[in-house]
Amino acid sequence: MADNKEIIKILIKLATKAYKKGEIPVSAVVVQNEKIVSKKYNLKEKIKDVTAHAEILCIRESAKKLKRWNLSDCDLYVTLKPCNMCMEIIKQSRIKTVYYLLDKLDYKHEFSKTNIEQIKCEEDIDTYQQLLSDFFQNMR
Repeated sequence: MADNKEIIKILIKLATKAYKKGEIPVSAVVVQNEKIVSKKYNLKEKIKDVTAHAEILCIRESAKKLKRWNLSDCDLYVTLKPCNMCMEIIKQSRIKTVYYLLDKLDYKHEFSKTNIEQIKCEEDIDTYQQLLSDFFQNMR
């Protein structure tokens, strides 16, 4: 059984792995009945696929494991609020609830904390916020 704090630690670990591999440090976890079905991080650079976002990769793997496309009994946890492309895939897969650590990057590389704060994981959110900020500063 995976609780929210454990899921957040997994998200940060995966995002850090993506960062170290030169990927945008975004990760996702699909959970069904408090059990992790799949966990992924962005692979856009590695596999040269514009759709290789963590959310989409995670949904694909979950659908394969569960042998169905309808994931209405699953939740998605992601480090950064999903982009429009990912949100459409999430809607199509019928994911029940999406939780994310940070809302989005603004033009000054500042982040706003979001809907997962109530879990009392400020330190983890701050760690991820710094990782993402470092990634985008290094891209300049």
